[in-house]
Amino acid sequence: MNPAEDVPIRVIIADDQAIIREALAALIRLEPDIDVVALAGGSGDAVALAAEHEPDVILMDVQMPGDGMVKDGIEATARIVAARPAIRVIILTTFGRPGYLRRAMEAGAVGFMVKDSPADRLVDGIRRVHAGLRVVDPTLAADSLSIGASPLTDRETEVLAAAARGGSTAAIAAAVFLSEGTGRNHLSAAMGKLGAGSRAEAVRIATDNGWLG
Repeated sequence: MNPAEDVPIRVIIADDQAIIREALAALIRLEPDIDVVALAGGSGDAVALAAEHEPDVILMDVQMPGDGMVKDGIEATARIVAARPAIRVIILTTFGRPGYLRRAMEAGAVGFMVKDSPADRLVDGIRRVHAGLRVVDPTLAADSLSIGASPLTDRETEVLAAAARGGSTAAIAAAVFLSEGTGRNHLSAAMGKLGAGSRAEAVRIATDNGWLG
């Protein structure tokens, strides 16, 4: 049991795939010192359940559906940590992208692990962050340092995110309340900074590096 208080570590698991969150819950519940208190299927659910249960640790997926107010797991993490700094968040994701690591840490997460990590490493990670430590995949940490921060401005990121959803240049510009010419200029600037030969390539590069939500 928890040596400090002799009570279980209270955990919430947030993942939009039911089979994954339920499998993780079953696995973690085998540990006598860890108690899964709630399961969340979306970013908004995670924020609400964190307020309701005030867990010690949250395992948070990155790419989960939002509710119109919270768009993904990283934004959910920022909201939770801002409201309740004592909650420790581990980002647990399929997407081992260095840019996600940087964004997660900026949001207040104290851990970042990929879903194919061994089970004993995940459980150890929960215990470690609860003890006040950080848990970060070492390969991702090295890659994140080598890649650095996004070269895109906030506006370029916004336009590129709109481009990722598809549509004409006019539609993309309208989605972010810009004229068609201004939208085209931001797209061109983003492509140039990323060394991309097309809009689709720019979206792929930015996504792979975690620079798009």
